[in-house]
Amino acid sequence: MEEITFAERVYAICKSIPQGKVTTYGEIAKALGTKGYQAIGQALRCNPYAPIVPCHRVVKADGSLGGFKGQRSGKEIKEKIALLKSEGVRFYNDKINLAAYGFQFSR
Repeated sequence: MEEITFAERVYAICKSIPQGKVTTYGEIAKALGTKGYQAIGQALRCNPYAPIVPCHRVVKADGSLGGFKGQRSGKEIKEKIALLKSEGVRFYNDKINLAAYGFQFSR
């Protein structure tokens, strides 16, 4: 039986983030029982399953966007913003209100 990689675990949990919601790297880490926030970011940066695995729905703990497709600015971030806006997520001062749009995994 093949062992599931860390990245595959990240992708599996990311798939459960509903459209119109976002979660944080920290929430994914809690759900996976790890403190590997950077490892989560690296897995999502290399996500071969987008948009089926909606990595654009993962943001930083303060509601700012973080990265997308390995970039923190430029056309990739504009694409992340467009994807989130198309799902109904709204921005306030370049951040997402996590109280309104945040998603927490069942514990």
